[in-house]
Amino acid sequence: MSLLKKYNFIILTFVSICFYTIFAYSLERTEFYKLLVLWIGLFGSFYFLLQNKQTSFKNWVAIAILFRLIFLFAIPNLSQDFYRFIWDGRMILEGFNPYLSLPQTFIEQNNAPILQATELYKGMGQLNGSHYTNYPPINQLCFLLAALFSKHSILGSVIIMRILIILADIGILYFGKKLLKKLQLPVHNIFLYILNPFVIIEFTGNLHFEPVMLFFLVWSLYKLQQQKWIWAGVLLACAVSVKLIPLLFLPLFYQWFIKNDISYITGIKKLIGFYTVVLLTIAITFLPFFSIEFMTNYSNSVGLWFRNFEFNASFYYIAREVGYLFRGYNEIAIIGKMIPILTISFLLILTFFRRNISAIQLITAMLLGLSFYYFISTTMHPWYIGTLLILSVFTKYCYPLVWSFVIILSYQAYANIPWKENLWLIALEYAILYSFIIWELSIKKPTHN
Repeated sequence: MSLLKKYNFIILTFVSICFYTIFAYSLERTEFYKLLVLWIGLFGSFYFLLQNKQTSFKNWVAIAILFRLIFLFAIPNLSQDFYRFIWDGRMILEGFNPYLSLPQTFIEQNNAPILQATELYKGMGQLNGSHYTNYPPINQLCFLLAALFSKHSILGSVIIMRILIILADIGILYFGKKLLKKLQLPVHNIFLYILNPFVIIEFTGNLHFEPVMLFFLVWSLYKLQQQKWIWAGVLLACAVSVKLIPLLFLPLFYQWFIKNDISYITGIKKLIGFYTVVLLTIAITFLPFFSIEFMTNYSNSVGLWFRNFEFNASFYYIAREVGYLFRGYNEIAIIGKMIPILTISFLLILTFFRRNISAIQLITAMLLGLSFYYFISTTMHPWYIGTLLILSVFTKYCYPLVWSFVIILSYQAYANIPWKENLWLIALEYAILYSFIIWELSIKKPTHN
């Protein structure tokens, strides 16, 4: 490494440390312009850091961990979901089933089932506290670990959860590198995820548990590439038991098993076996919480994302405006029912009419299928992009990287009290994203190199 490049590396690292420190300890969610300046600065440093091709793999890993450790003692400032995580974990520790009760009920009855109940309820907000939890069992296990090690301190619980997320990202780095080698792709591609400011801020900073899900998903794909489909099924099920989103990928495995086997009958048997392993493992993880009341509460809670919630949507907002124009009211109840149908239809098209034999083809199909769902969804929270980002590392497409940058525009909604979206900024976000996708598909040959 030349002396100039060495000093550039040190300067960019130092600038990033300063920006991350300000982000973690001196930023309110309502300070949108300060947030925007920090975000642009961090992505600028991220871009120029990646240009230094002479930096060793170990050095990249070291600064990726260092950037995450900056947030270790910070209370998340862009999301309040972590208060519900702590509530659920402490409920389990006290012997309650978190799927069967509402925080709001306990507070209204002046009955505190856990320590710091009032503070946690106030932190999570009335909207969160008035709905049943929708976090799957392995995610709940993470919350329980936080309660086990720190049931008296909110900050202590935050630190435990943050350590789990950092360890998950290290696991993604480990198996991601192995999978990239298996696929004969540049191993440094993994840093498009690991060093991405979006990933560090949204996951380590804001305590969203996507990295735990993605750890199991990447490990599952690695085992699948090794032809160890039983382990791949177990690990995919663990991913689903952290976040439900990998369920969308199940149809896409059809060609992998059917067309990669000499015998069609053998391929069908393996496919059925794979699905059986996945579904059985998922059922086992849910078993400790299972009851008829659980099924009702959980399905209603998940259904809210289609029937009630709206945030940072794309084509849905256009459909909503058309509904207002012709019907005079919000058509979310009808549109929400169409979204699963359209998503499943698109996944089936990818399953039967697109070649998904190789691992890269399969992962690309996952990327395209999930992207379609997010494009038509009623709710597109920033942290959802993490799955697209890690999948893109193993493909030719870069648009999730662009989206991870422009998604910050959605946070302008929280500069208003009560929060209110600026649809011009949402339009700008998607105009940039879709313009890049069109360019990437039709003009530019997509590559990470």
